[in-house]
Amino acid sequence: MEQETAAALAALAERCRGCTACPLCRGRRQAVFGVGNPAARLLFVGEGPGEQEDRRGEPFVGPAGELLNLYLKAVGLRREECYIANIVKCRPPGNRDPLPEEQEACLPFLREQVRLIRPKIIVCLGRVAACRLIRPDFRVTREHGQFVEKKGTLMMGTFHPAALLRGPQQKPAALEDFMALRDRLLALPE
Repeated sequence: MEQETAAALAALAERCRGCTACPLCRGRRQAVFGVGNPAARLLFVGEGPGEQEDRRGEPFVGPAGELLNLYLKAVGLRREECYIANIVKCRPPGNRDPLPEEQEACLPFLREQVRLIRPKIIVCLGRVAACRLIRPDFRVTREHGQFVEKKGTLMMGTFHPAALLRGPQQKPAALEDFMALRDRLLALPE
């Protein structure tokens, strides 16, 4: 089953690399589809690739990715156990928030990733992802770390690692979110 999922994800990634559904395709070096375990119980979703991600073709590989790795390690999780993706697959100019129409153009790819991987928990990293996937008026500063269930999948919003680098005062709250995430994962049936 895992091999079939991996093959389906690879085919979807190939389609994504050729996507021209929105203007973001014109400025990309490469589409940043996603990476990780095709049988992951945990899916992280950010807003979109930054400069390092656009160069390497992998999400969360710059300083924000290093911080995400530290949080995972702090709670006994490994990046290889998870799957990591973004709302949009191409870098918005100047790392601005992706526009609603850009998000809409990319959502079919993310929906198919979720359908294939079938994670038990989706963690939205930052406001853009949380507002798109959990609720349009989601407030990360007030609602971070709270789990909601949507269509049988647990979802949680937390601070984007890049935001934590700019505002380190939120790092302890983000660590609490990751500890709660670990506890939820441990409580899930196998």
